[in-house]
Amino acid sequence: MQIFQYIAEHVRRMMPTYRTEHAKQSMRAQLKQKRRILQQGTVSACSEEVVNKIMESEDYMRARTVMIYYPLQNEINLLALLKDDTKTFLFPVTHRKSMEIRVYTGEANMQKGKFGIPEPQGAAYEGMPDLAIVPAVGFDRQNYRLGRGGGYYDRFLGSLRHTRKIGVGYKFQLVDKLPHSRHDIMMDSVILADSK
Repeated sequence: MQIFQYIAEHVRRMMPTYRTEHAKQSMRAQLKQKRRILQQGTVSACSEEVVNKIMESEDYMRARTVMIYYPLQNEINLLALLKDDTKTFLFPVTHRKSMEIRVYTGEANMQKGKFGIPEPQGAAYEGMPDLAIVPAVGFDRQNYRLGRGGGYYDRFLGSLRHTRKIGVGYKFQLVDKLPHSRHDIMMDSVILADSK
């Protein structure tokens, strides 16, 4: 009898997590589809708008080291920031269950990594970036983000206690409230472009 009580209690505790993950998957699929059908002209215009807003932000102006990302599937493209030679730029590198950051030293030193995403070669950056600019599938009004689904960013960003975190995306990616769990990391701010 005790084993059945144990199983019932375990299932009861797991149900909220299951419901949260199911809700996330459903929302992720809807928002990814909206982003997937964007025209390239829209992606370029929105990316330029976001880059300009980032460069005007206090967080960016104060930062010396800035973590950005290589865009996938019509994500906001921040690569124009690399022209700013007053900053040290860092890119994420994914491993089996973890992520590290490495210094960007030029396009010639980039190679496709685990998911086919270009990554800098060399040793991991040992310090903490002043600013991390991260993509998402969605955001809510409390600055929670809905990521790509692997949990890499949340695990990594959770260790960056003193790093300012900016999420970037399109206005259609903003929803009133996202389902979130205790390991999800809030952004300090979110910069969105209007894709209309």
